[in-house]
Amino acid sequence: MDIAGPLSGGVDFIMREAALFAATGFLVLGLSEVAVDLLWLGHRASRLARPAPIVADLPPPARPGRLAIFVPAWDEAAVIGDMLRGAAAAWPDGDWRLYVGTYGNDPATVAAAAEVASAEPRIRVETSAGPGPTTKADCLNRLWRALLADEADEGRRAKAIVLHDSEDVVHPAELRLFDALVERFELVQLPVLPLIDPNSRWIGAHYADEFSESHGKEMVVRGALGAGLPSAGVGCAFAREALGRLAAERGGLPFDADSLTEDYELGLRLAEAGGRMAFVRLLGDDGEIVATREYFPGTLAAAVRQKTRWMTGIALSGWDRLGWSGGLAERWMRLRDRQSLLAAILLAAGYASLALWLALKAWQAAGGDGPSPLPATLSVLLAVNFGLLGWRLAVRAAFTASAYGWREGLRAVPRTAVGNFVTMLAAASSLSRYRALRRGGRPRWDKTAHIFPVRRAAP
Repeated sequence: MDIAGPLSGGVDFIMREAALFAATGFLVLGLSEVAVDLLWLGHRASRLARPAPIVADLPPPARPGRLAIFVPAWDEAAVIGDMLRGAAAAWPDGDWRLYVGTYGNDPATVAAAAEVASAEPRIRVETSAGPGPTTKADCLNRLWRALLADEADEGRRAKAIVLHDSEDVVHPAELRLFDALVERFELVQLPVLPLIDPNSRWIGAHYADEFSESHGKEMVVRGALGAGLPSAGVGCAFAREALGRLAAERGGLPFDADSLTEDYELGLRLAEAGGRMAFVRLLGDDGEIVATREYFPGTLAAAVRQKTRWMTGIALSGWDRLGWSGGLAERWMRLRDRQSLLAAILLAAGYASLALWLALKAWQAAGGDGPSPLPATLSVLLAVNFGLLGWRLAVRAAFTASAYGWREGLRAVPRTAVGNFVTMLAAASSLSRYRALRRGGRPRWDKTAHIFPVRRAAP
C-alpha cells in the first residue's frame, strides 16, 4: 500500500494551517508594532526644532537630600569590587550612600565589597545573618530596613532610593539627574544600554538590539501616552516618600518577595497609585546618553535562563498579579508586555511551516508530490507579513546603529533570528516554571554569572 501520497498530503495540510495561524498572529503583532513606530515618529517630529536636552540644562534641586543606592549581591565576587570602585570614582562628590546587600555564606562577595567600603565611608555592606540566596526582593527589603535604621539614628530621611545591580557601569551625571527630577516624579528611569561583548557577538549582543529599540522607542511612547512605566530594576530612582507609602500598604516592606520581576511590578504599582513617572534620555557633559551600561548573558543557557524569568514574571505571573486596569493606552502597553509567549508560539508555528514546506520541496525533487498552491488569503497574508518583517528589521537596525554604529546595525538583522530562538526556548521553560509557581513553588534568585568591563579579556 502506497502511503507516500496521503502522508505528503497530511504534511501539506499541517504546513498550510501552521502558516495561516502564524501569519494571522504576526499580522496583529506587526500592526501593533507599526502603530508604536508611527507614534514615536510623531513624538520625535514634534521635538525636531528643540535642541537636544542635556543634564546641564536641568534646574538645580529645590531641596537637598541624600540619595540611597541599593545594590543586592549574591555570588558577585567577580564584579562587585570593580562596580563599587567605578561608582565611587564616577560620583566623587555629593550626598549619597550606597548599601550593598550580601550574605554570610558568600564570604568572597562580602570580602570584595568590604575592601572597597573600607576606603569609601559612603559605602555600607549589609550582610545577612541567614544563608543566601533568598530572593532579590528580599535582599532589597533588607537594605530598606538598613536605610530606615540609619534615618532613625541620624534624624533625616533620604530623598530617593536608586537601584543598581552589581555589574552595572554607572554614569557620572546620573545622581545629578536623579537629584533634580525626583522632586517632580515618583519614578525616574534611565535607559539601559547593554555593552557589546566581543566574545559574544550574536547571543550577548542581541540584548543590545532589543534594548536599543525598547529604551529608544517603546518607553518613550509609553511616557508620551501617559501609560505606566515599568522599572528596569537598574538606573532608576524612586522618591523616598512614594516607596514609604507603598511599604506602609505591604506591612513595612516595599519590594514584593513573591514576585519574580519585582522591579517591573513596582513601577506599575506606583502608576496605579497615581504616581508620576518619567523615562529620561538626556546627554551628559561627555556628550553620551546618561544611561546604565552592563554586559548581558553571553551564553545560550544563561540567556534562556534570564529570559525565562522575565517571561514568567511579566507575561504569566504578571497577568495574575497585576491584571488589567487603566485606560486604553495602559491596557495596550500591558498587552504588549505580555505578548512574548504568544510571539514565541507564533514563531514556532512559522518556523515549523517553513521546515515542512522545505521538506515537501525536497520530496518533490525526489519525484514525490510537492506542496499544493497556497490559498489566496494566505498568499496575501504572507505578502503583507513579509513587508512588515522588512519594516521591522529596518527599524531594529536603525535603532541599534544609532546607539552602537552602523556595523552593529547591520548585525542586528541576522541577530533577530538569534533572539527568536532564545525566545522560543525561554517560552517552553517559562511554562514549566509558571506551573511550579502555581503549585505553590517559591520564587528563587535565578541569577547568571556576570563580568565587568575591566575584567573582560580581549577577543
